[in-house]
Amino acid sequence: MGFRALNLVRPFMAVLPEIATPDRKVPFDQRALWTVVTLFIFLVMSQVPLYGIMSSDSSDPLYWMRVILASNRGTLMELGITPIVTSGMIMQLLSGANLIHVDYSLKEDRALFSGAQKLFAVLIAIGQATVSVLTGLYGSPKEIGAGVCVLLVLQLVGASLVTMLLDELLQKGYGFGSGINLFIATNICETIFWKALSPTTVNLGRGDEPEGALIALVRLLVSRKSKARALKEAFYRSHLPNVMNLIATFAIFGLVTYLQGFRVELPVKSNRVRGQRASYPIKLFYTSSMPIMLQSTITSNIFMISQMLYKRFGSNVLVRALGVWEPLDGSNQWFARGGIAYYLSPPRSLIEAVLDPIHTAVYIAIILTMCALLSKTWIEVSGSSARDVARELKDQQLVIVGYRDSSMYKELKRVIPVAASFGGACLGAISVLADMLGAIGSGTGILLCVTIIYQYFEMIMREQMESGMGMESMMAGSGL
Repeated sequence: MGFRALNLVRPFMAVLPEIATPDRKVPFDQRALWTVVTLFIFLVMSQVPLYGIMSSDSSDPLYWMRVILASNRGTLMELGITPIVTSGMIMQLLSGANLIHVDYSLKEDRALFSGAQKLFAVLIAIGQATVSVLTGLYGSPKEIGAGVCVLLVLQLVGASLVTMLLDELLQKGYGFGSGINLFIATNICETIFWKALSPTTVNLGRGDEPEGALIALVRLLVSRKSKARALKEAFYRSHLPNVMNLIATFAIFGLVTYLQGFRVELPVKSNRVRGQRASYPIKLFYTSSMPIMLQSTITSNIFMISQMLYKRFGSNVLVRALGVWEPLDGSNQWFARGGIAYYLSPPRSLIEAVLDPIHTAVYIAIILTMCALLSKTWIEVSGSSARDVARELKDQQLVIVGYRDSSMYKELKRVIPVAASFGGACLGAISVLADMLGAIGSGTGILLCVTIIYQYFEMIMREQMESGMGMESMMAGSGL
């Protein structure tokens, strides 16, 4: 039945765009160049505005998701990587739950699975673009006109296709890593850079103020006679990025980088080569940033649905139980003030956390529990559970020192689920701390950024080591 389900994708394979797999390994320098080109295209698309927008002053329904979805409102990257991530998660869950059967050892099955992901992504992009336009995100559809509405949908779907191909380009070996990770990390770094050094001025009733925290610090020190008051305002000003936000951001960066090195090393030996020993690392962040990304995606969707329902049926008891929404002071953006959505949203500062301890306690308990459970669930559906690792080691004729093949699974089951659950809870705790301290880019964004940058660092170092070893062997073979 699984194969029949995948075979339904076969007729669409001829029309779905695809990047050809390289016939040889692409050199390091060329991969670096392709990665830079891909990043440049993404940055351009993130700044090119959509043609036909009449208004974008309404509350942003994707406000909570933009950081993790590399999205920029009103531009070609309006949908960001949403279609790719959503289709990937759907297919991964279907495969992990054995609702579809995929034999990854068969090239045909891998191609059909990839095609199914691509087809889902296109359909999701069409659906999201249509809903965005028809719900008046860019202005009333009646005032915009049917032609411009169709043009807006085509722009959004076309940009999603380009994003999909850029991701595939990197994943097939022309560049480093994946486009999804690269775009997320770049988007978060760009946000932090802009909030720190933006020269744009904003008037919040006290005259024009620079948006960038460091620019504001310099301007206040130069213009104010009282340097103490200038420093106090630069460090603690509200409604705009301040220096304390920057300090909190870099502190969280350092903490996550430090915790990346925590791991349990399981000694393994080869049954094939006598005397050969190595270690199998079980990291603290065993599932990387996946649990916090899943948690953020789930809560963001709840926020979006709750806000849309509240706007239309605000007096309904069930709708109000899901969430009561009000605009934040002096802005069009709505925030939860009651209901389930309120307890899923973080306190915006330490002062707010202290003044409403019930909200803070419930929020922390929910986030930590969700991250731990999602992390533990993800290892089962992603093929990284204790049973999967034991099978992988056995296939490679490796065994944990002091254990037989039959008892190796029990040792891995003792370590891996604990690492997944505890690591997920740690990620949740760091995210909560970052949000309370006011870190720029949100706790989720910083966690994703640090883990992705760390993965890229390890990947590039490994590539350089392999290139160096290859050069040494060539020189040894030539007698140099």
